[in-house]
Amino acid sequence: MQAGITRERAEELLKEYNKEEFHLKHAYIVEAVMGYFAKELGFSEDEEFWRIVGLLHDIDFEMYPEEHCIKAQEILREHNVSEEAVRAVASHGYAITVDIEPVHTMEKVLYAVDELTGLIGAVAIMRPSKSVQDLELKSVKKKYKTLNFAAGCSREVIERGAAMLGWELDELITKTILAMRTIPGA
Repeated sequence: MQAGITRERAEELLKEYNKEEFHLKHAYIVEAVMGYFAKELGFSEDEEFWRIVGLLHDIDFEMYPEEHCIKAQEILREHNVSEEAVRAVASHGYAITVDIEPVHTMEKVLYAVDELTGLIGAVAIMRPSKSVQDLELKSVKKKYKTLNFAAGCSREVIERGAAMLGWELDELITKTILAMRTIPGA
């Protein structure tokens, strides 16, 4: 799998279209989580591709929220990003803004963890430690059931992502917590 763009250039592009710290932090978290899953699921040789897709997945969200995953395709193609990466980025908007269904394991992971990393992060900052290092599944599940908590994180998308991967929701949450623990300062 080739992204057609270096990680350094991908970060420059991300920062060209995203200025808010929140969006940049989310991109870096998803990048790290995607790298973790690439290794965990036996795709180590494609780790850089997984990371770049994670980094760029919301490239259009800050400037073009109404055209999310649609405008991203245009932006990435303008910068000669591979069609493989363009498709992967766009697929995380499946059944929301685009009809590009996640097919590859990497696309399914991105679809599943994008919203979930936000929810887990919101649970973590409510804890005394403000960290995922001591965060457990039961704490996330408790907040997960409270629909007005991190209301912007779609439970439907998270559950659909788990189903795409053939995982139980608890397994997806546990693995994503472990992935986020690998992020320095998380």
